[in-house]
Amino acid sequence: MPLHLTKVAYGAQSLEELHTWFAGRGAEAKLTTRYLPKRATEILDGGALFWIYKHQLVARSEILGFEDAEAGRTHIVISARLIDVYPIPKRAHQGWRYLADADAPRDLADGEVAGDAMPGKLAGDLARLGLV
Repeated sequence: MPLHLTKVAYGAQSLEELHTWFAGRGAEAKLTTRYLPKRATEILDGGALFWIYKHQLVARSEILGFEDAEAGRTHIVISARLIDVYPIPKRAHQGWRYLADADAPRDLADGEVAGDAMPGKLAGDLARLGLV
């Protein structure tokens, strides 16, 4: 089973803005981090970077690999294609964190909107209460 990463979409004012950030980047984008994840081999086995926006996991980008960067840092190479996921609550954090595949949200189906079943905030509130 793949292992995933989570990261806050820092500075994004909307989910649409997050999509716009990646729209003009070509096929891939690079994020710089201080250290190569210790569990990188598990991540490269089909892992994704899940984006946190307003305390919810809302989208994911496939992780394509890791590259050495300047000053001993590491680039996380991700697909610039964002895939919307069913929003689930996730607290904000600095940097990135691991996410087990069993805890990862499902992708939204073609034409499905996150608020179709219930609004995202309501779904998050109910999940925090353990009701969904």
